[in-house]
Amino acid sequence: MPSTDVLVSICLPVRNGASRLEPVVQSILAQDHADLELIISDNASSDGTEDVCRALAAADRRIAYHRQPENIGLLNNFIAAMRLARGTFIRWVGDDDWLAPNCLSQSLEVLAADQRLILVTMGMAYVGDDGVTETADYRGRALASDDPIERFTEMLRLLNDSHLLIDPLYGLMRREAIMSIPRRNMLREDQIFAAKLALAGPWGHVHEVLGRRGWRDESRPVLARRLGVPAWTARAATMLQGCELLRWVRQADLDPDQRRRARKAVLRWYVGRQQLTMSHRARRLAGAARLGARRGVSGASGPAG
Repeated sequence: MPSTDVLVSICLPVRNGASRLEPVVQSILAQDHADLELIISDNASSDGTEDVCRALAAADRRIAYHRQPENIGLLNNFIAAMRLARGTFIRWVGDDDWLAPNCLSQSLEVLAADQRLILVTMGMAYVGDDGVTETADYRGRALASDDPIERFTEMLRLLNDSHLLIDPLYGLMRREAIMSIPRRNMLREDQIFAAKLALAGPWGHVHEVLGRRGWRDESRPVLARRLGVPAWTARAATMLQGCELLRWVRQADLDPDQRRRARKAVLRWYVGRQQLTMSHRARRLAGAARLGARRGVSGASGPAG
């Protein structure tokens, strides 16, 4: 059984989230693992976020509110929240998320049972902009392997298969195991960080759905603006992602054979991603062609001018 007095830090980066914050904060404070701190890093919000956060912090001593004097960017605010954390374990949450009351205790139980693990993922529900909720649950074993390349290869496979199966960035992590992993602000940085986590150590998983997240299907140009990265990177996102993965493979603590296997895994991922891209384009073109044909038939059958 996990210790009940181990400190867990929940890191909540936010910008202009006044209308969304209270439900996620209340779900965190309602955890059945009581020894926790909630770190709120406010990225220079211009709405009423500061007032909401200060009121919440005044009502519960477990909340620590920090306001950035200027906008430091989305990724840097995530990192800032982590660096303020004091817990043995940390977990990020979004400002429109929700956690089940047993989210932390269930995750801690898995971590306590296996000291190899650097993080524990869990079943999640995702709510789209249309209000539809989707859930999926990872059933593989490769991410628990002692072989870093087996874990890395599996994570790259999952990146091409489905974003819903597993969400390591919102798992419960050993703080000391992830603090030193560098992050670079770029498109798909979350996917790159997930691959770095797979190389860093084995993962556990709780099959129960223990949280809910909002999911927005945003285009690459929109994401580039949100992240504050050059617009041209939206057109080269896959190539840049592959280059960053290979750069990390060169830097990671791997032996020559592991490095070779990791490079092959990146190549397989890249080929698979390109095939997915071509398939999506073909479907869009086919859809546009069908729509054009229907409009042509409608125009031809209409009254003569």
